[in-house]
Amino acid sequence: MTIESKYLLKLRGIDKRFPGVHALKSVDFELSGGECVALLGENGAGKSTLIKIIGGAHQTDSGSITVKGVVQRWIKPTDSLDAGVAIIYQEFNLVPGLSAAENVFLGIEPENYGWVRRGEENAKVQEVFKRIGADINPDALCDSLTVAEKQLVEIAKALVRDARILVMDEPSAVLTKKEVEQLYLLIDDLKQKGIGIVYVSHRLEEVERVADRAIVMRDGARVGELSKEDLDRAKIIEMMVGRKLENEFPQETRSPGRVRLRATKLNRGQKVKNISFDVRMGEILALTGLVGAGRTETVRLLFGADQKDSGVVELDGQVLELGKPSDAIEVGICLLTEDRKDQGLVLGQSVRDNFGLPNLKKFSNKGWIDASSEAHSFNSYIKKLQIKVSGHEQLASQLSGGNQQKVVLAKWLERNAEILIFDEPTRGIDVGAKFEIYQWMNQLAKAGKGIIMISSELPEILGMSDRILVMKEGELMGELTNGPNVTQETLMSLAIGEKIEHAA
Repeated sequence: MTIESKYLLKLRGIDKRFPGVHALKSVDFELSGGECVALLGENGAGKSTLIKIIGGAHQTDSGSITVKGVVQRWIKPTDSLDAGVAIIYQEFNLVPGLSAAENVFLGIEPENYGWVRRGEENAKVQEVFKRIGADINPDALCDSLTVAEKQLVEIAKALVRDARILVMDEPSAVLTKKEVEQLYLLIDDLKQKGIGIVYVSHRLEEVERVADRAIVMRDGARVGELSKEDLDRAKIIEMMVGRKLENEFPQETRSPGRVRLRATKLNRGQKVKNISFDVRMGEILALTGLVGAGRTETVRLLFGADQKDSGVVELDGQVLELGKPSDAIEVGICLLTEDRKDQGLVLGQSVRDNFGLPNLKKFSNKGWIDASSEAHSFNSYIKKLQIKVSGHEQLASQLSGGNQQKVVLAKWLERNAEILIFDEPTRGIDVGAKFEIYQWMNQLAKAGKGIIMISSELPEILGMSDRILVMKEGELMGELTNGPNVTQETLMSLAIGEKIEHAA
């Protein structure tokens, strides 16, 4: 059925329910050719569900979808793809062991009598790569590509299938600043070619740069729309959270006490080179630098996830032997990993099982788990952290990013850890959930815990930390006491510049 429509994509009255959750409530959405529309909202607002409906991964309970005026009935992702819609999810859908060209043409290989015409395939891939400014060898295995290159392969997959609608879900989450700028230029070029783009991001400064309009969702419903001229950070935040947020970072005055954790001359290959620092009671110590600076590699040594070549780690004056993560956990050092989905949670297990996993000793008696005690404790954190779950048995994979992070935080809070390491704690999390995480970090510091925070977001570094360590290529470039004279420019110059001694 064809109807008149000025829109490339039009959704009307989209409704979707899951057990215990009304995920989408009569949502309308529209996209024109050559337009970039930002889809905004807190974690759990319904964005991911809407994207999966647009991509054919979920079916609607009610409502209609039209593409170029044609009413669609999608029951699987290939139906959406055949209609000209391509989704680039946060977790790329690539086969690591295949080449870039093979991934681009996967399922639509040019062939003769069952033999793939590799020459034709490579020529077409090179043509598409040239269109999007991708300097990638078609024969290179995807496993060897950078994150930015993998993203370009995903975009090439969409273009070679003649997709006219491109949905980008948090496309810049793991890109460097330079790569993000290249992404902006690519989006501008795709718009010029008449492609419609749905852009999902928690980074509001990006939205202001790329979007022609923004549609805001909250609690499964569309709550408003902002034009290009009205894409103001404060307005977006207020619409997303349903209230005015006076400060992005909770204001807190801290007076750090004695040293709790001390690292002396840590080394691990070329990733960590002679790193020394300490963390004090009631302090938030920030660790920043460009991608590849060695931040994560450094804290993995503190957690026993990697083994140091040399150096000493002490907690409250006692030298630690950290052969494995359980050694660190036992003495009260816990790590909220950068990649919560791969390393922080067992996605196929329930949220209660994930909460209990590092706390089995506490909740077990003679080899049997006291399910009642475990459930009681988990309930208390659901209330404290305001975790949105349909029940204890809900799979961790079904939670939004913000709620997944809260489950990870809950399991470490139950351990009553003394040193908490937050590696990119708010990546992929909306402003409302970020504020809650910040409040908990402040409360933990107030309780005398020592906190290490790794972040690539310089405003977050400046808004939350007491001291800042800046790294580059495995080395410590400088240590700064946070204050009015420390700016983003100060941190960036250290991250790319010359090494300095401790500075106030």
